[in-house]
Amino acid sequence: MEKNQIVILDDRGLIAVEGLDAENFLQNMVSNDVKKVNDTNSVFSGIFTPQGKYLFEFFILKNSTGYLLDCDINFKDELIEYLKKYKLRSKIDIKDLSSSHVIGAINKETFKEIQKEVKSNSQTISYRESPCFLDSRLDLLGARILSNLEKLHLTIKKLNLKIIDKSIYLKLTHNHGIPIEGLNHLQNNLFGLECNLEEMNGIDFKKGCYIGQENTARMRLKNKLRRRLMPISTNIDLKVSDEITFENQVVGRVIIDGKYPFALFKLFDPNFNQFSKANLKADQANIKILVPSQLKI
Repeated sequence: MEKNQIVILDDRGLIAVEGLDAENFLQNMVSNDVKKVNDTNSVFSGIFTPQGKYLFEFFILKNSTGYLLDCDINFKDELIEYLKKYKLRSKIDIKDLSSSHVIGAINKETFKEIQKEVKSNSQTISYRESPCFLDSRLDLLGARILSNLEKLHLTIKKLNLKIIDKSIYLKLTHNHGIPIEGLNHLQNNLFGLECNLEEMNGIDFKKGCYIGQENTARMRLKNKLRRRLMPISTNIDLKVSDEITFENQVVGRVIIDGKYPFALFKLFDPNFNQFSKANLKADQANIKILVPSQLKI
């Protein structure tokens, strides 16, 4: 994305978790530290199974009555039901705000201009009564604006922003190892660490207990991560579960297919040096691993 451009993220939903127990409730559920979330800071986080496998991911923002979860709209209903299942006697309300709000992605330079206008250097700011926050997963992804539809159109007009096709954003995220589509293939299938949530700043290893924390911490401490999800490019369309080979040895399999594919690879070499110029195959397809520079592997 370039300066003064905006992508409307119509694949995002919004959930409110409000009430006296909202902070403690979320703190016991999610992989990042909710205590770090305030009016000037937001976080990216996940929810894992007790075994540490991926279930959901979202951004967490603070509002006047609790917290907002910026999540994939395809998992919005499932996430609400999951949160309600663990609510028990917690004094919280869980609301679906998706129909009244929209989320847009902007360039970091545009975000800096907004910071100057509101005279704040914070990672999360309020602009025209709408939260605007830096994408903590990756600096290149800029920032996000969360607003109702009317206010967002006024913001677009005031900042002289041009709406661009979402495919530009999807290509950017894919090239840098952040899957946006096909997340259902990760659910209950891959561990949160295999999905690179640590590298996307979605896990806090100092916060204490949450669902899946013990196994996640053990995998990291004992260096037991043996596989990693990576973006790939190919000359032929692939299907989920297609095997990827190197010198007739299976080294990975396709996890997410379509225009922005990802595959799960065995970690023979943490830096993938043996694959950097290798001829990887999936049947008749030629495969190239797009190793994101920000992954600390």
